[in-house]
Formats: sequence, structure tokens, C-alpha cells
Amino acid sequence: MPLVTSIIQKIAPQIGAVVVVDPEYAFVGHITFKNGNKACFSHSKLNINGFGSAEIAKDKAYSNFFLKHFGYKVTEGQTFFSKKLCEKIGSERNIDAGFDYAKELGFPVIVKPINLSQGRFVTKVYNKTEYYQVAKKILRITPGLIVERFYVGNDYRIVVMDDEVLAVYQRIPLCVVGDGKSTILELTQQKSKDFTTNGRKNNIDVHDFRIKRKLKRQKLKLDSVIPENQVVYLLDNANLSSGGDGLDLTESIHPDFQKLAINVTKDMGLRLSGLDIITEDITIPMNNYVIIEVNGSPGLTHYAAIGEAQVQRVENLYFKILKALENEQMYMQTN
Repeated sequence: MPLVTSIIQKIAPQIGAVVVVDPEYAFVGHITFKNGNKACFSHSKLNINGFGSAEIAKDKAYSNFFLKHFGYKVTEGQTFFSKKLCEKIGSERNIDAGFDYAKELGFPVIVKPINLSQGRFVTKVYNKTEYYQVAKKILRITPGLIVERFYVGNDYRIVVMDDEVLAVYQRIPLCVVGDGKSTILELTQQKSKDFTTNGRKNNIDVHDFRIKRKLKRQKLKLDSVIPENQVVYLLDNANLSSGGDGLDLTESIHPDFQKLAINVTKDMGLRLSGLDIITEDITIPMNNYVIIEVNGSPGLTHYAAIGEAQVQRVENLYFKILKALENEQMYMQTN
């Protein structure tokens, strides 16, 4: 059963709510609160954020525009579109214009889909050939892409609910640690097994074109044997959903970054958000940072797989969400 569904089923009785879940996949459900009010959920999405705010947060270009308008530091980048969409909207920002912009920024750059999640197709590209290979792959499945400046630093997610930071973790890209005898493929397969054992969904795809490219840049292959304790990174993007690891820093985040995350959430019209930022160190006073994106329905399944403390934090978050939904429904009925 999906983590979110199991947590909601566990928490609901504590507040006198009844949950009905679809019997086939258990991804969607209906909640009836003790006072008779109702709410629905789908995967990790609940009715906690307004539709408009959630839609803007989902679109990386729109959210960056508004974040920059409010004075936050965001990634420098531009959107480019498929030939079909360019013709429809009368734009010249096609795949070739995207390459010209990438040259202007200076390689390497990040190329990513405009509206996909979980780090799908997010790629660090180093030259013209790689740019066109990645851009064409993206435009086959979505009408737009973003070309962004590459930023050096650590990748963090800060999860906010109203005025409270409830979870913070550093996201470390998919990697393996050598033992002196196993190949990269064997180490990756073992990591996949460990994910399954720990109740974490296994999203490692050893055939991902980005892995092959990343290894080639390091003069390695899947059948290469790695010396003991040597770390080899297989992807550049740090999403946990694509095999990355999480380092919990909830107790260590500096108040500067707490305030930043809470303010961003409010300014974007959200109650629940997952703020993804790049900075040198989130545990020290804020010096420099850049916002990658704001997620209006942050998935925490992989974070919860870190350990019991993380499971408790996720349960606490959903308890607060359910109470907020119950109270919000009451407010709407009395006004």
C-alpha cells in the first residue's frame, strides 16, 4: 500500500475521521471527518493548497517568474517550446533558440522539462550534441523545456506546512560506493534491493541514458569495478525519486532558511510546500542560495524510508494536514 494512504488510514481514527480507499491500487481515497465534512486525496495530493497556486507551483517557468517578482533568488533560465507549440503561439523560442541561449549561459547547463516531476529527464549537458539529444527526448513527451544556468552547491528540500518547517533534508544524487570487487551494475542492483527491503520504491533505471553518459564522462562503464570506499555518482540531479539519498537536517537547519521557506510558501499562496534550493550549507547563516523550484505536493515516501524518526515527521505532517482540512471545511460552512 502507498505510504501516504497507509499514513492517512493510521491517523484518521485519531481525529474521528473515516477513510475509504479504492480497493485496487489504494492510490486515491475519500475522507469523512467527524463533523461531517469531506475531502479527497490522490497519491500525495490533498486539497490543502488552492488550485491556482498549486498549478503555478507545478509550472517551473511561472513559479520562477513570481518568485523573482517577490525578490527571491531563482535559477537563471528560459523556456523553449516544440515546433508545434511555437507555431500555435507565434513564438520563435524553439529548440534552436534554446541552444543559442545555452551557449550564451555557457556550458554546462541544466536542461529539463517544463512540467514533469521527480527529476525526469533533468540533465546536465556539456555541448551541442548533448543538448540536442536531451532536448529532442524532452520535446517528444512534453511541449516545453527549460535551459538553466548550472549552479554549484548542495541540494536541499525544506517541507513547510503553514508557519512551520516540518522536514529538511539534503538530497544526494544517485551514487554507489565501491567494495573493490563488485561492478557498478552489481552495486546498483544491490542498492535497488536495499531500497525494496527498506520499504522504499525502487526507481533506479540502469538503462537511463543519463547514467551511461555520466559514467562515460568519468571513463567508466557499468561493468567497471570500483576500488573500496570510492564513491561514483551515476546522476547529476539529486531527486530521491530517481535513486538519490537523503540526509536529514531537520534539527540543524538555520533559522534564516526556515524563514525563507515559510515566506516563499506564503508568497506563492500555498499552505503546504516543498522548497528545493541550492546553497553551500543550510545549517549556517544564509549567505547565498538559489531556488530550484517550489513543489505544491511534495512526495515524502523516499524521505520516510530513511528511518523511524523520518516516518514520525511525515505522520506529523499529515496529521496537521488532516486537521487543517477539517477546520477549513468548518470555516467554509460557517462563513
